[in-house]
Amino acid sequence: MTTRPERSFRLEAVVLRHFDWGEADRLLTLYTRERGKVRAIAKGARKIKSRKAGHLEPFTRVTLQLARGRDLLIVTQAETIDAYQPLREDLVKTGYASYLVELLDRFTYEEESENYNIFRLLTESLSRLACEADPWLAIRYYEVRLLDHLGFRPQLFECASCREKIQGVDQFFSASQGGVLCPRCGVALPGVWEVSVEALKYLRHFQRSSYAEAQRARPSPQVRDEVEALMQRYFTYLLERELNTPGFIKRVRA
Repeated sequence: MTTRPERSFRLEAVVLRHFDWGEADRLLTLYTRERGKVRAIAKGARKIKSRKAGHLEPFTRVTLQLARGRDLLIVTQAETIDAYQPLREDLVKTGYASYLVELLDRFTYEEESENYNIFRLLTESLSRLACEADPWLAIRYYEVRLLDHLGFRPQLFECASCREKIQGVDQFFSASQGGVLCPRCGVALPGVWEVSVEALKYLRHFQRSSYAEAQRARPSPQVRDEVEALMQRYFTYLLERELNTPGFIKRVRA
């Protein structure tokens, strides 16, 4: 006997983005702890007297009561768990929070499966971003760990071509081969980028460390810029398009 899906249920979610829908509604994209990414309609959320509107802003962690509609889920109740208020009081932090959710949104599809590791990474990263004065580590750690959870973990400990162990010298990075190439395999190869041994050291550290351990990293400004640029180029290759928020962040910081 086939079990019918329940008509109403509760989910814990982070609001990734929303759009105006119809005359007074909002269409929400949510990343949930229980079902991954889903979309839902918040009816009347744009009305001045709406009780739900304040709980459904981007990068807000919420508990939702949802009902199954004909085509989409419908939000019937919403309660904020954490609004990450510091992210809304500083435009630079707003930009970085938007970057976290854009990155996740671009890489994921709507699904009916739980991925608690990604949900926890997102909520922990938003908390770190809200609390820490310097966002660099929280962002880089999120990027490296998100790639792990999505199945795009770059090979950083051995050459992605010849499989020889990486030595303590400057290397190359190949997005198409998914990792670092040794000098012998990478030299004169089109489409590869140089990566310094210092930048590689920190990427490897983030890939195998807890966040507490990663906090011991003290990269120079030059290495920070190199790591950030490498990650952006890799994401552009994987997504086949540039992300929107890095440009916004640069404009705000300038």
